[in-house]
Amino acid sequence: MLLSGINHVAVLTGDSARFIEFYEAVFDATHDVIQDQPGFRMTIVWIGSAELNVFQLADNHEHERQVPIFGRGRLDHLALEAASIEAFETIRARLVERGASDGFVTDFGHILSVFFRDPDGLEAEVCVVNPDAEPGVHNPPGTPARRFHPAD
Repeated sequence: MLLSGINHVAVLTGDSARFIEFYEAVFDATHDVIQDQPGFRMTIVWIGSAELNVFQLADNHEHERQVPIFGRGRLDHLALEAASIEAFETIRARLVERGASDGFVTDFGHILSVFFRDPDGLEAEVCVVNPDAEPGVHNPPGTPARRFHPAD
């Protein structure tokens, strides 16, 4: 098997502080604020071995939409966890071969990520622990991974 599970789920919130307080109080979660600028805040909330990528965006009210199960619409995106860097490389090559990804690998610091679109158009990504990670270093989206090039 090439995958070991889900890496993270991306969620939208209108109040990052409230969101973080709840998850820390209820689940003993921890967090890191990755980006905090006017109109945009991204926080990673660590929940065991997985994470919630929490986005607070100015003038975005999607977090207010609460509808019954099966009427909620699509997920923002799904992130799958590769079992190893070798599995990540295999998956990446297969995605590129099928035209589902351009193969660009982002270095987020603690993880490497390659995005793709599935046959239904759902944007998703595959992540793997970054073997070149430096403790405490977090990079913004679009930071190219040194060990990968889109055409590789």
